[in-house]
Amino acid sequence: MIRFFVLFTVLLVGLFTLEILQPVERLVILPFTSLVADVSVWLITLFDDNVIAVSNVIRDKASGFGVRIERGCNGVEALIILFAAIFAFPAPLKNKLIGFAIGFVAIQGLNLVRIISLFYLGQWNQVAFEWFHLYLWQALIILDALVVWLVWLRTLTQARARRAADTAAATQGG
Repeated sequence: MIRFFVLFTVLLVGLFTLEILQPVERLVILPFTSLVADVSVWLITLFDDNVIAVSNVIRDKASGFGVRIERGCNGVEALIILFAAIFAFPAPLKNKLIGFAIGFVAIQGLNLVRIISLFYLGQWNQVAFEWFHLYLWQALIILDALVVWLVWLRTLTQARARRAADTAAATQGG
């Protein structure tokens, strides 16, 4: 347990430090954030073709209202927390990679819902936008990472139990 907490802390500190370095921001974070904006606009245009993305800004062509996806709004921090939790836990690398890949999709999927909902909330009511943006959605994205990790732990435990049962059955039968 101590090993997990130490490795988790080291990974968190290391990855958050890496994330704030200027070259990483320029080469990874900003392009990723622009991609999140582009995917958000692509999803929105399935229902509303009055929306454009310019870099990390989503803008309504008719009203001019826009939201800027900034650091902390792109889901990267939740991904870092999930990565640290999964890779600090003792498990086979294959399970870690699968768990993180599924978690990536879950976190970014919810983040797209978050961004699109905030885009429309901001056009409807600025007070609601601020409350949902600062309080509700921040907590839900981090909670999503926690739930993914807990589900991953449960499936990992179930897989270990199945392997142990299969091993026991094989030794009894042979």
